[in-house]
Amino acid sequence: MPAFDAKDPSRRDFVRATVGGSFAAAVMPVTAETIKTDAKDLLVGEVTIPVGKFQMPAYRAAPANARGKLPVVLVISEIFGVHEHIADVARRFAKQGYLAIAPELFVRQGDAGEYGEITKLIAEVISKVPDAQVLGDLDATVAWADANGGDTKRLAITGFCWGGRITWLYAAHQPQLKAAVAWYGKLRGERHSIYPRHPLDLTADLKAPVLGLYGGADAGIPNEDVASMQEALKAGSVAARASEIVLYPDTPHAFNADYRPSYREKEAKDGWVRCLAWFKSHGV
Repeated sequence: MPAFDAKDPSRRDFVRATVGGSFAAAVMPVTAETIKTDAKDLLVGEVTIPVGKFQMPAYRAAPANARGKLPVVLVISEIFGVHEHIADVARRFAKQGYLAIAPELFVRQGDAGEYGEITKLIAEVISKVPDAQVLGDLDATVAWADANGGDTKRLAITGFCWGGRITWLYAAHQPQLKAAVAWYGKLRGERHSIYPRHPLDLTADLKAPVLGLYGGADAGIPNEDVASMQEALKAGSVAARASEIVLYPDTPHAFNADYRPSYREKEAKDGWVRCLAWFKSHGV
């Protein structure tokens, strides 16, 4: 695929040289626990995905010498965009035999990686990204995967924080999806034109079973919301009733973010094992 062209006006002011090549400014400095997954025997790097006339950048990781089409996992970032941590997660999936694709879903609104202040990042970029735009971009990513070595009959999605919420939404949107794993994604919120519905509104529409991984000490997602989601799933679609939520006691938000102080090694490793098992148990 063609490399990212910073002069392309359809990409607005997104000028980071390499998707996934560095950590976002807002998360610096990273902690000593930061995991670095090598690219040995992998095909990694930036690709561009056509969404109509728009060219969306994404980070792709896959086994270098794959025979036949690969199962596909979409990796959806936190509010910081596809920085080094998300690229590393994609490489972890590639080491397991997946074609992992992490699309830059904020680029029309700005470069999430260049913001040093989280409040400013949310106000100027994240809050302006419509759910409908994101779902369309993910559909385009699936189409790209299908044309570039992916077996979209074996399609999964996982996401973190902002991406965790999107994971729930995509599980209610994409009928090809086989399995989803949402890491501490917000479950409820105000409804408006940008975010017309939230995960708690969508349990009747889920088309793929979701594994939700949540922290019992998450200051932004109350345990009451998790309990409400568990009850709503019981009364939802067939896929909703096959879904499951794990609530880790005394565990904060972003417990899988090994580059941040919120990282909890035990829970993160358990979540990773559960994630892989969830995908495999649902045919991905």
